[in-house]
Amino acid sequence: MAKDILFEIGLEELPARFVDSAEQQLKEKTTSWLNELRIDFHSINTYSTPRRLAVLIQGVSEEQTTIEEEAKGPAMKIAQDEQGNWTKAAIGFTKGQGASVDDIYVKEIKGTSYIYVKKHVEGKPTEELLPGFKHIIESIQFGKNMRWSTETLRYARPIRWLVALYGSKVIPFELASVRTNNKTYGHRFLSGELTINDPLTYESLLKENYVMVNPKERETEILKGIHQIEEKENISIPVDEDLLNEVRNLVEYPTVFVGSFEEKYLQLPAEVLITSMKEHQRYFPVKTKQGELLPKFVGVRNGDENGIETVVKGNEKVLRARLSDAEFFYEEDQKHSIDFYLEKLQKVVFQEKLGTYSDKVERIVEITKEISSLLQLDKAIEHRAIRAAEISKFDLMTNMVNEFTELQGVMGEKYALIKGEEQEVAQAVREHYLPKQSHGEMPNHVIASVVSVADKLDTIVGCIAIGLMPTGSQDPYALRRQATGILRIAGKNEWNISVEQLLDVALVVYRNSKLAIENPEQVIEKLKEFFQLRAAFLLKEENIEQDVIQAVLEKEIGIFDYTQKKANLLSKKRSDETFKPVEEAFVRILKLANKAETAEVIKNVLETESEKDLYKTYQEIVDAYQHAAINKDAELALDTLSQLADPIHLFFEHNMVMTDDEKVRNNRLGLVKQIAMLIESFADLSLVEWKQHH
Repeated sequence: MAKDILFEIGLEELPARFVDSAEQQLKEKTTSWLNELRIDFHSINTYSTPRRLAVLIQGVSEEQTTIEEEAKGPAMKIAQDEQGNWTKAAIGFTKGQGASVDDIYVKEIKGTSYIYVKKHVEGKPTEELLPGFKHIIESIQFGKNMRWSTETLRYARPIRWLVALYGSKVIPFELASVRTNNKTYGHRFLSGELTINDPLTYESLLKENYVMVNPKERETEILKGIHQIEEKENISIPVDEDLLNEVRNLVEYPTVFVGSFEEKYLQLPAEVLITSMKEHQRYFPVKTKQGELLPKFVGVRNGDENGIETVVKGNEKVLRARLSDAEFFYEEDQKHSIDFYLEKLQKVVFQEKLGTYSDKVERIVEITKEISSLLQLDKAIEHRAIRAAEISKFDLMTNMVNEFTELQGVMGEKYALIKGEEQEVAQAVREHYLPKQSHGEMPNHVIASVVSVADKLDTIVGCIAIGLMPTGSQDPYALRRQATGILRIAGKNEWNISVEQLLDVALVVYRNSKLAIENPEQVIEKLKEFFQLRAAFLLKEENIEQDVIQAVLEKEIGIFDYTQKKANLLSKKRSDETFKPVEEAFVRILKLANKAETAEVIKNVLETESEKDLYKTYQEIVDAYQHAAINKDAELALDTLSQLADPIHLFFEHNMVMTDDEKVRNNRLGLVKQIAMLIESFADLSLVEWKQHH
């Protein structure tokens, strides 16, 4: 008869950001564990709150499935001696499988005969296997672990109780000095110890004791409370998904309330108020239906309605203290000039080997000048970009950013405007931090874009030059995200600068700074490799095939938006029947070009009509091709190259390239090499897996 199983891990309050991942792991690991053990079950449900992770497995069979397995033994030449007797190896193998040599049969794999026996694996009672769940609990990974008391187990928080039930029976095991039983705990302040007699009553029993173990139910309850307040007070409460997710994982029994603060604080920048509420207090800001911020906030209490007025007052008091600090910081910060803050940057280390923030700003300014020059920016715009670079980090020294680090750039823009900086300069101070995620919002103006790329280039080149290359999930300076940001900005703005040129600019600036770069050749190789991986990542996200990505990135990344266009075009062509003759001609040229020592062609050594014709066509199309490439017109560039296809086919049909006459041979190989170099400047088409062949 099928039974139900319940496991619950009771913990000190988990950080909200760990809860969802831990619950997800619990589900996946439990499912795999049961499948590996060949234990059939009907369904699995998981639950989580800040104080518990639980899994309910329904309809569990009473024993493992019995199976017949085939066990493979040694090769026949080892299993039998020359007289045809079974060797020790064969006897040992069959014994180990619970069989005898009489059970042996032979099968052939890739021309070699092996001995086999059928193995009968009897299913064990489920109950015997369940204590092994202990290893599932131990295997759950958290972002940060701790040890407590004298325990060796490293876990996100100390384990306080363990429930393990098979039907009404306790599954016995011990972990971190805690023994399993059938006792759980309701809400920390509104309930106490509870006894579970049946796994199926778990959810309802806890709900009666002020714990909603289903996170989705808590989320629905929070949203319901928010909508009720919106209707009652005729206001708008924008729900931030991340904040909602966090709040539901901070409480076990949510009750939504509304509080208020003094109207005078509305004079502070809206971002300051919202950051104080959301980031620091986990409140939802409140707006009018028109979107104006109101002196109110919505919070979520962990408990019932009882004494809610006191809870509201307490929360108002905490927020008032926060806003009072913010008001003081805002007024204090405005008493000083931008230069005052820039001077302070000289005393703050950016990275011990890369100098202070002041050193970093100097490099950002130099890189900004070089990029502005490469982009041939208008002098007035260049002047503003340089000013934005000079003051890009000043707000890091303000009281407000020191207290609310999330507001870096945001306060820079506010204070820059107050101090009389131009709108575009101030905006660039905020926007040069963009994009903040791989697919985040981008800088809107060329000035912000240039400073953003300069800042990111400085960080990446500096970090990689001193050996801080990201590894696995470790990327403390977010270099991958910043490299992706550079590529996206350059691509979106269609900059006519190759990625390699940008890297050279940053390296030159570093060489001219106080900080010497050791092994610059090695560093440039690492940088190119690093950026190629990010470029490949972005192209893959556009559904470009791996072989096409390799083909367009083989020589260099180049001008990124042009590289994107070429990749998209080749992705279409790789399965286009009509392109087949062109592709075959090009691939033949590319493969033969390796044999050439030089790309020199002596016109009067050309013998046949077909080779003269190929050389003539090549000379005719070079300028048109280069012109299309400069204009980043991938279709026109490839169409122009394609004019070579027919002459190439005729050339191979009528000429023996590897002729005995050395002079003629070298001349023909030189011609092949010249054409190959032109094709490769578009992409290395020999790397594309052309689909027309299949």
